[in-house]
Amino acid sequence: MPKRNVTQKRKRQPRAEGRKKVVKSEANGDTAEVIENGNITQNTTENGLNGITDDDAENEVVRRMMEDVRLNAAARACTGVLAVHPRARDVKIDNLSITFHGVEILTDTKLELNCGRRYGLIGLNGSGKSTLLSALGRREVPIQSQLDIYHLTREMAPSNKTALQAVLDVDQERVRLEKLAEELVQCDGEDAQEQLLDIYERLDDICADKAEMKASYILHGLGFTQEMQEKQCKDFSGGWRMRIALARALYVRPHILLLDEPTNHLDLDACVWLEEELKTYKRILVMVSHSQDFLNGVCTNIIHLDNQKLKYYGGNYDAFVKTRMELLENQMKRYNWEQSQIASMKNYIARFGHGSAKLARQAQSKEKTLGKMVAAGLTEKVVGDKVVQFYFPSCGTIPPPVIMVQNVSFRYSDTVPWIYKDLEFGIDLDTRVALVGPNGAGKSTLLKLLCGEIHPNDGLIRKHSHLKIARYHQHLSEQLDLNISALEYMMQSFPDVKEKEEMRKIIGRYGLTGRQQICPIRQLSDGQRCRVVFAWLAWQVPHLLLLDEPTNHLDMETIDALAEAIADFDGGMVLVSHDFRLISRVAEEIWVCENQTVTKWKGTIQTYKEHLRKKVIASNEKSRP
Repeated sequence: MPKRNVTQKRKRQPRAEGRKKVVKSEANGDTAEVIENGNITQNTTENGLNGITDDDAENEVVRRMMEDVRLNAAARACTGVLAVHPRARDVKIDNLSITFHGVEILTDTKLELNCGRRYGLIGLNGSGKSTLLSALGRREVPIQSQLDIYHLTREMAPSNKTALQAVLDVDQERVRLEKLAEELVQCDGEDAQEQLLDIYERLDDICADKAEMKASYILHGLGFTQEMQEKQCKDFSGGWRMRIALARALYVRPHILLLDEPTNHLDLDACVWLEEELKTYKRILVMVSHSQDFLNGVCTNIIHLDNQKLKYYGGNYDAFVKTRMELLENQMKRYNWEQSQIASMKNYIARFGHGSAKLARQAQSKEKTLGKMVAAGLTEKVVGDKVVQFYFPSCGTIPPPVIMVQNVSFRYSDTVPWIYKDLEFGIDLDTRVALVGPNGAGKSTLLKLLCGEIHPNDGLIRKHSHLKIARYHQHLSEQLDLNISALEYMMQSFPDVKEKEEMRKIIGRYGLTGRQQICPIRQLSDGQRCRVVFAWLAWQVPHLLLLDEPTNHLDMETIDALAEAIADFDGGMVLVSHDFRLISRVAEEIWVCENQTVTKWKGTIQTYKEHLRKKVIASNEKSRP
């Protein structure tokens, strides 16, 4: 930003009539530009998302990502009626309906979002949570034009910008003002100086002088060191670019912030920091998350997408579970009472409808009462949630030790520091371990070493000759052929299974049924694609599961099913996860990866989280801008 050469203080003058303000609305690339009074002059959709444009589409992953967004947008149809004043800060849409690929996601329901509330949007995989967020983010439903929206969808583009600059550039209003100031500082004349002073005052309003400090604070909280903040985006992996995209969303602090699985790609340290940060959000936050622990820490309200309707609950996730159970119990009691009354009245009418005059009148009276009950609407029978099941086939036994790690040291090249030095431990079929630790400590690297994807620089990793290992990681779902069905994919992967019906039964064990098995994988939600991957991995019948963030994109019911399947599995497991609840259910030991070694944590995952929380609070007090 140019040096300020106007030092005279004066009363602020009103902005010039018609001066435009750029509204920060980034929903798959959407931007809106409005006049100061809120009237729309432009509402366009850029060819990109989260900083990705056609010019950045240098690799197949980015091209596929952009094409998916366009195809999904074309496949959505939305209707609804704005039910609040156009200048209101809250959002209320009546008669909201959304279809996706011809399938009804929402039918004649109500969306209500109040300023100052933090909503957790929950529902089964494939119920339409992400579709709803996309429709909101792209303004496919009626939302007041003056409310800026940021929808976090995908990772930052692999551009030449540094991580810090990528975050700073998302503030379109500040960038526009600074660019205008650079132009005006070259101009002479009183009018130019007046405009320049006005711009400087507006930059003061938005704390432009603290912009870099604020961006750096957010990146640091998400695990970026000062050195990493100066690296170019193209030098980061997809997971780290996702963190940059998340940092951009937190930096903007829009009126409506839409987050779809924000804890994906984060480790436990960053999850704790993000939880503390989002607790302070004062506008409207709507997020989809599979983490019950995270929802409990952040949310003031829960929106349940169930049977094509949006149902609202006050409190966090635990409060939702308790309230919903009470409501369902009362509903079932009411249903049973109504059915008992109906059966009794029908029986009376059948017995005495043609009897004596007195009994016949009573029967007619009961018939009228029954008619009124039916006309007023009967209570629906409670239908239990669909039970999702996972299954890992029995792997049999092999004598221990199945893996011995002996004096292992590793680094990726001679020019970078050691990640591990002199590791010594063993893994058997009864191992149930969760790896935790800060960013860059080598948790995923250790899994790669164990499965043989990379090899130690020094030392040995000895494996039983009959050992079969299955490693789950997030990129497996990205490698699926989106143009074929889950059934076709599994038939190609396991040609020994000759009958389609047999394979359909196998896939059904992982929560994919009916049309989900035969439609193109492109039409499946991220969570459903992950189930295809789990079916593919499990049917290899491994002895040892190496799970690297297995809960990404899974709903809570599926995570519970995964936890039960792991508990029933007769092989070993090493887990890397940011989901505290999953760790507490399946891990018997916590191993901390830090300072080039692995040590056992003397306590539970909850005591480890509390340890992290204290560190985060202390760090925030020192570094918050």
